[in-house]
Amino acid sequence: MVSLKLQKRLAASVLKCGQRKIWLDPNETSEISLANSRRNILRLHKDGLIIKKPTVVHSRARVALRNEAKRKGRHTGIGKRRGTANARLPFKVLWMRRIRVLRRLLKKMRDAKKIDKHMYHNLYLLSKGNQFKNKRVLVEAIHKLKADRVKEKALAEQAEARKARARAKTARKAAKDAAQSSSD
Repeated sequence: MVSLKLQKRLAASVLKCGQRKIWLDPNETSEISLANSRRNILRLHKDGLIIKKPTVVHSRARVALRNEAKRKGRHTGIGKRRGTANARLPFKVLWMRRIRVLRRLLKKMRDAKKIDKHMYHNLYLLSKGNQFKNKRVLVEAIHKLKADRVKEKALAEQAEARKARARAKTARKAAKDAAQSSSD
């Protein structure tokens, strides 16, 4: 058996691949052994005595299939979990998402003049203090605050009207008394 070590090395260099990818025709060992230059190797490659093997397929089809199933929530039970809940989805990330949503909503409402800057500031600090667990709760809180403010305003107006009526009454009474005393 003739050693074709040199030919394999040259072929790997010429075909720009590793030696494990080189196939030398076992029926033509005598002719291949005569090739001792790169040019001869290239000629043998053109003749089909030396071939570069194709790359081995490493299919990811099964991986893609499994990932698709995982997106649906399969294979993610307690037995499949290695990290803590915090390692899998950090609490900080959840907090950041939530606070950004709340702050964005507050800014939008302030810019749309739905809330004034004082209410904005109070709600901003309450959000920072973990007072609202989601956007819905914050919106409800805003509606409640606005309703309370409207109610207070209405009550203040009613009280003012009542005071004005009382003042008018006392003024009328005083005028009546003065008119009576002057006639006497």
